[in-house]
Amino acid sequence: MVESGDIPIEPPFGKTVGERFEKRVEINVPARGNPKLASFIERVNRDDDLYGLWLAANVNAIERLGMTDHGPVHVKIVMNIAVRLFRLLAEGGVEPGVSVNWGLASIDGEVVVAAASLLHDVGMSIHRSDHEGFSLFIAQHKLDELLKGIYEPRVATVLKSEVLHAIIAHRSGGRPLTMEAGVVRVADALDMAKGRSRIPFAAGSSSIHSISAAAIEAVHIERGESKPVKLRIEMSNSAGVFQLDQLLREKLAGSGIEAYVEVEANIEGEREKQLVRQFRL
Repeated sequence: MVESGDIPIEPPFGKTVGERFEKRVEINVPARGNPKLASFIERVNRDDDLYGLWLAANVNAIERLGMTDHGPVHVKIVMNIAVRLFRLLAEGGVEPGVSVNWGLASIDGEVVVAAASLLHDVGMSIHRSDHEGFSLFIAQHKLDELLKGIYEPRVATVLKSEVLHAIIAHRSGGRPLTMEAGVVRVADALDMAKGRSRIPFAAGSSSIHSISAAAIEAVHIERGESKPVKLRIEMSNSAGVFQLDQLLREKLAGSGIEAYVEVEANIEGEREKQLVRQFRL
């Protein structure tokens, strides 16, 4: 079970480069007998250049735009959700694109979803506008470094293409053509638990985005009863329905994996939590 709200977000406002790196977030995911995934993650954790890109993305997102985290905590959460989704789908008989089109193993698909999850927002280091497109040319270079030696050149080229496809397909209106791309698209939307809205909400933002995100207590990714995957959402307030109806629905529709996912949302407790005392337009 993956909890998308487990990791606290502490925005390092006004910190130096050295201080920001000292608070480094370690990237990890259960390898489950996948040595290629383990080697890839080991390289990611040694890569100061990549970590710097995540920090720069977060400065733009949090400190300059007042948005939620788009840095190392976000990509770590998305990666773990994506790998969990991928494994449940694969166990349920859904074939990844690397197997259908290239004859590669499911463990190679895990590397694709992990890599795409970690690199999908690096373009935020340049700008929020068209960040998905910016992520492509940054990821192109980084993937050459991260995949070298783990895969032979021909296979690395194929996997790089699959990762880049998953990155661009996560944008609004994107059209995933593989199971891996659909998984990354949905995993990005599932990073919605209350901790993700703490920064703008605590700063006084009372937009529907911050209020609805604050209402999401937890996101559970489980084996489904009638489908391979069950998404169980815990809410403390019905405002959280906005996250599901406007954000998750949009990401799930057209993802290619919607037929294999069931969604259940419940409001916990006897009374709803009060999230805002007064709201004015």
